[in-house]
Amino acid sequence: MGEVTSGYGHYDGGMSAEAIGRLMPATVTLDDLTAMLEADTHGHRYETSTQGVLSVVPPPDSKHAKLATHLTLWLGLAGWPGDQLLQAAGVRIPGPNGTAGRIPDITVWSHVPQDAVWLDTDGLLLVIEIISPGSEATDQVTKVAEYAAAGIPLYWMVARDTANTVTMHRLTNGAYQVVDQKPLRWLLNSEPRNHLPMEH
Repeated sequence: MGEVTSGYGHYDGGMSAEAIGRLMPATVTLDDLTAMLEADTHGHRYETSTQGVLSVVPPPDSKHAKLATHLTLWLGLAGWPGDQLLQAAGVRIPGPNGTAGRIPDITVWSHVPQDAVWLDTDGLLLVIEIISPGSEATDQVTKVAEYAAAGIPLYWMVARDTANTVTMHRLTNGAYQVVDQKPLRWLLNSEPRNHLPMEH
């Protein structure tokens, strides 16, 4: 990690964990997350929950990257425009204690989102998270509640089991309902239009 200065202090990649702890702001803002992301040379993802909890996620492994590529190509080959099909784009998630910052593995949009580090959820149709070791609770509980509260119509989770089971949630009356669970191979042999609106 290199050096970065936020509104709360000066972060230096050569610092000890103790020094970073002393400089960590009481409340981590999206500006702080942006500064951390820009300074990190190791590929970590920095996210905050709507409750203000900071998460530092290690870089994804090759299996994670392959799963993301398979899903992105599946959607792209079905005709979804590349500018509306984003990997690892920051998203603003409004919450009761301020705005959270999440970096989903894949996001699918009804229109081309504006260029920004943190995108608003307007036009965000689908979020896909590939579950990594250690992220199970966040992906399966915390983000389910956050994305539903933000009004995102569809949320899919891809498990790291043998079948890479895809759990598909649809927003119904303000909460997600599981509408299907299928192996990834089955999903990739189906048509995206069977699972999400293809008007774009």
